[in-house]
Amino acid sequence: MNCFESFRVKPGSRIKLDKIDPGFTDCYSDREKAMPVIQRLDEKIRSLQYLMYAEGKRALLICLQGRDAAGKDGTINHVLGAMNPQGCTVTSFKQPSQEELAHDFLWRCHKVVPARGHIAIFNRSHYEDVLIQRVHDMVPESIWSKRYGHINHFEKLLSDHQTLILKFFLHIDADEQLKRFKQRIDDPTKQWKISENDYTEAAYWDSYTRAFEDALSKCSTPYAPWFVIPANHKWFRNLAVAAIVTEAMESLNMRFPKPKVDIKAIIKKYHALDAQDIKEGLIKAPQKNQ
Repeated sequence: MNCFESFRVKPGSRIKLDKIDPGFTDCYSDREKAMPVIQRLDEKIRSLQYLMYAEGKRALLICLQGRDAAGKDGTINHVLGAMNPQGCTVTSFKQPSQEELAHDFLWRCHKVVPARGHIAIFNRSHYEDVLIQRVHDMVPESIWSKRYGHINHFEKLLSDHQTLILKFFLHIDADEQLKRFKQRIDDPTKQWKISENDYTEAAYWDSYTRAFEDALSKCSTPYAPWFVIPANHKWFRNLAVAAIVTEAMESLNMRFPKPKVDIKAIIKKYHALDAQDIKEGLIKAPQKNQ
C-alpha cells in the first residue's frame, strides 16, 4: 500500500477518528514480517538525510501529536535512530514559560524550526494551542478559533522557505492507552513517565477527539499534510511513518552539490603525497605571507 496517500488527510476533507481503525496493519500479520521493510526504509532515510545535509537547500520539519501514551517518544527514537544526530534536533513543547507567554503563540516554535540542510522533530507542537488550550478553556473560542488560520499561514511561510513539513497524528484507542498506562505502572524502568495528568486527562477523551478532528481537518494542506497513523501496534506505526518520510524526501529530487575545489588538482596533490614523508614530518606547510 502507499502509506502517504492512504493515511494522508485530504485537504478540505472532514476527518472522523472513530472511522479509522487504530489497529490496522495492512498486509503485515506481525512485527517479524514487517522488520525487513522497516530496516530497508531506515537505510533509505539515513541516505536521504545525508543528501539533504550535503545539498543544504531544503529542511524537514516533523510534527508529532497524539494522546498520552500514543508513542511520540518511541517514534522519535525510531526516526532519529535512522539518522545522524548531527543534522537533527528534537524539541518538546510542554507548558509555556513566562517568556513564551509574553509572545505570540507561534514564537516558541518559530525560533526552533530547522535550518536548510537540517531536520527538526517537534514532540507536540504549535497545535497544542488548539488542543489543550481549547479543551481546558485556557483561552476563549474567539482566540483559539483564529489560530487555525495563523497556523496555516505559518506553515506556508516555512514551506516557501523550502521546509518540507510532515505532521503525524498517532492514533490509538482507549483500550490501548490503558494497556500502556498499566505497562508503565508495572515496569520500574517506565514509571518515571507516569503523570497525574495521564489519568485526569482521560475524562476529556471526547473533547480531545473533537479538538484533534478540527485541527486535522482545518490544517491539512498540500504544503503541510496531516497523516493519521494507526498506532496500536508500535511496529506498524514505525513502518508507516518511515514509509511516508522516505517517500516525501525522495520526492524532493535532491542532488549532491558540485565540489567547490578543482578535483583534478586535488587528485594530483593526493598522488604526490608520500605517507612516510607525512609521518616523518617532511611535508612542509605553505608559508604564510609576511
